[in-house]
Amino acid sequence: MTADQWQEENSRLLSADIARVRERLERLCAREPAPAPSAPESPQPGSFLRRLLGAPKENISISVKNQPLLLKEAKAADIVSDFPSATTALTYRLGLSPFEQNVVLLCAAMELDSRIAGLCAGAQGNSQKPYPTFALAFAAFDDPAWDALSPYRPLRHWRLIEINQPGAQPLTASALRIDERILNYLKGLNYLDDRLSGFLLPPGLSSDSVSLSPSQQNIADSVVNVLRQDSPGSLVPIIQMVGNDSSSKIMTARRVSTIIQHELHMMSAALLPSQSSDLENFARLWERESLLLPIALYIEADGIDPSNTERWGAIGRFLARSNGVFFLSVDEPQSNLARNGIIVEVAKPAMEEQRVAWQDALGAGSEQLASKLAGQFRFNLFDIHRIAKGGLPLKQPSGGKPGDIVWDAARTAARSKFNSLAKRIEPKMKWEDVVLPPNEIALLQQIAAQVEQRAKVYSDWGFDRKMNRGFGINALFAGESGTGKTMMAEVLANDLRLDLYRIDLSSVVNKYIGETEKNLRRVFDAAEDSGAILFFDEADALFGKRSEVKDSHDRYANIEVNYLLQRMEAYHGLAILATNMKNALDTAFLRRLRFVVNFPFPGQVYRKRLWEHAFPEQEKEGSAPHVPVQGLDFDRLSNLNLTGGHIHNIALNASFMAAQAGTPVTMPLVLDAARTEYMKLDRPINAADFQWQEKKPPSNVVSMSSGTGG
Repeated sequence: MTADQWQEENSRLLSADIARVRERLERLCAREPAPAPSAPESPQPGSFLRRLLGAPKENISISVKNQPLLLKEAKAADIVSDFPSATTALTYRLGLSPFEQNVVLLCAAMELDSRIAGLCAGAQGNSQKPYPTFALAFAAFDDPAWDALSPYRPLRHWRLIEINQPGAQPLTASALRIDERILNYLKGLNYLDDRLSGFLLPPGLSSDSVSLSPSQQNIADSVVNVLRQDSPGSLVPIIQMVGNDSSSKIMTARRVSTIIQHELHMMSAALLPSQSSDLENFARLWERESLLLPIALYIEADGIDPSNTERWGAIGRFLARSNGVFFLSVDEPQSNLARNGIIVEVAKPAMEEQRVAWQDALGAGSEQLASKLAGQFRFNLFDIHRIAKGGLPLKQPSGGKPGDIVWDAARTAARSKFNSLAKRIEPKMKWEDVVLPPNEIALLQQIAAQVEQRAKVYSDWGFDRKMNRGFGINALFAGESGTGKTMMAEVLANDLRLDLYRIDLSSVVNKYIGETEKNLRRVFDAAEDSGAILFFDEADALFGKRSEVKDSHDRYANIEVNYLLQRMEAYHGLAILATNMKNALDTAFLRRLRFVVNFPFPGQVYRKRLWEHAFPEQEKEGSAPHVPVQGLDFDRLSNLNLTGGHIHNIALNASFMAAQAGTPVTMPLVLDAARTEYMKLDRPINAADFQWQEKKPPSNVVSMSSGTGG
C-alpha cells in the first residue's frame, strides 16, 4: 500500500469512526438503546522499545512488519502505513483502552463534524454544554471505565485531551478538547510537535555521505545490540557519549539512529526548562513524540561544570521522567544520573584510519600526502572529506609544492580557539636567519625531521604497537635571554608549516587549587588535534622542581608538576619549552624530554653574523623594502658583548633614529642605540667604546670630497 492509498483508506476509516460516534450521540439524544459493542480489544503494548520497534501483540487484529517503522518527513503517513488507520496506530502505540479510544474519537469528532456540538448539547440535555465531557462519554459508550480519568492513564498522561475545569466544576462535567497534535495524527499528518521544536538545535553537519571508521562502526553496532536487548517494562538505557570530539559523537549517534530507523534530533542541555512543571510537561511531550514518531534525542552536555548542580539536576530529572532513545554527550562519564545507562567512549579515528580516509578523499597518487596529513593532524572523517573537497579544485600557488593547498586548509580547519590561554604567533623566521653553532643546528634539524617522519615511524613501521605514550616530540630550549629560543620556534613552525602558540603563563597559573591543571588541560586538549606547536616561555615557572611536602600548598604544587609531567608525555604534538634557568627544572621532567638544545651566548664570530643579518637587506632581485645603511663596521660592532635579542633591539632603535633624522643608518646612530641598550641592562659604559671617528683615507689617495683645485 502506497502512502497515498493509505491516506485515502485512513480518511475512509476515520469518517466511519466519526459516523459511529455521531450515531451514538443521536441515539442518546433520542434515548434509544445502544447497539452491541464492537470496539477493538485493549492492546497490551509491553516495553517501550517493543511498542516502538516490535510488532503489536497478537490480540490486536492488525498486520505490521516485525521491523522498526521508518520516519520519512516528506510522507509522514508512512509511519502508520502498516496499520489500517491512524486511530489503530494511536491505540497501539499509546496503549489506549476501547473506552479511551472512543473518548479520543468523540473529541476529534467535535473538531471534524459541525453536527457534533449540537448533538453533545442534546445528549446532555443542556444547550449550554455543546462540548464533550467525561459524563457524556460514560453515557454514550459501552464499558465505561472510571480509571480513564486518572492522571496515570493515557488520556491525561500523554496529554491527548485538554480539560477545561474552571473553579469548582466537577471533572466529569468539564469540557474536553483533543490536542491539536493528536487530531492531526488521526488525520494522517505525523510531524514533530511544534511545542518541542523551539528547544531543538538546527540539524548541523550532514554526515549522510561519510561512513564511520571501523572503530567507530564497532561502537555503533555495540550500542544497537544493547538497545535491541530491551526487556518488557524496562527503561531504555541512556547512552553516554564520552569524548572531546563532538562531530565523531554526533556521527556515531546518527549511525545508531539510522540502524534502528529513528530520526535523530539535537538539543543543548542548557535549554532544558528549570521549572519542575515545565520540565515535566516537556518530558511527557517528548516521550509521546518518541512513541508516535521513531525519534531519538542527542543532548549536548559538554562543557557543563560538574559543580553546576542546578543544570545537572534538570538533566537528571528529565531523563528520569521520560523514556526513549537518548544520547547524552559529556566530557567525562556521569555517575549521578537517576537512570541506568551505558558509557561509550567515542574518539576520532586512529591514525591509520585517518590515512585511509585522506587517501580515499584525495584520490590516486595522494599516498605520501595522506600519510603526512594523518601523521600531523587529528581530524574526524567528516572534516577530512570537507577539507579534501575544498582543497582539491584549487590550483597550487606559484612555486608551491603539491598538496600545499590541502595542507594549509587543514591548518586553518585545525586552528583551535585557545581564548586567553595562548597567542598564535605568525612565524616569519627561516633557517637562513639562524646563527648557531653546527651541533645545535643539527639537533634542531633532527627535531624538524622527527615531526615530518613520525607517521612513517609510528604507523607504517609499527612503533605505535609497542608504545602507550610518548608519541609527541618534546624539546627544551635552554639559554640566556635573547639567544634565539623564540626565534628558533618560529623557524621550526615556518619550516614545518604549522601554527605556533605561545602559552600565556599568567593566564594558565592560578592560585586556586586545581585551576592550573584545568587550564593546562584546556591548552593541551585544544592543541592535541590541531597539529600546533606549543611554546612555553619561561617554562621553569611551570615545570619547577618538586619540593618536600611541608604543608598543603607544597602538596598541591607537586600535584601540578606531576600532572604536567604526565600530560607532556601523552601530548601528540611538538611542545617546545624555553627557559634561562635550566637548573631550576625538575630532573624527572628533563628525563622525559626527547631533546635538550642549549643556546650558548654568541661569541664574536657569531655576533658579527648577527649584526650582518640585523637589518633587512635589499634582495638581489626584486624591490623588497630594506633599511638604508651606510658605513657600518660589523667587526667593530661584534666587540659589543650582546646576545641576538639585544642586537635586534639596537638595530630597530637605530633605524627609528635614522628615520627621524632623515638619514641612513650610520655607525654613530648604531653606537648611540647600543649605549641606550647598555644603560637598560645596567652594564658599565666606557665612553670610548661608543664613540665613532670616520676613518681617513690614506695620504696617497685623493679623497672624493676634495676637488681638483680648479
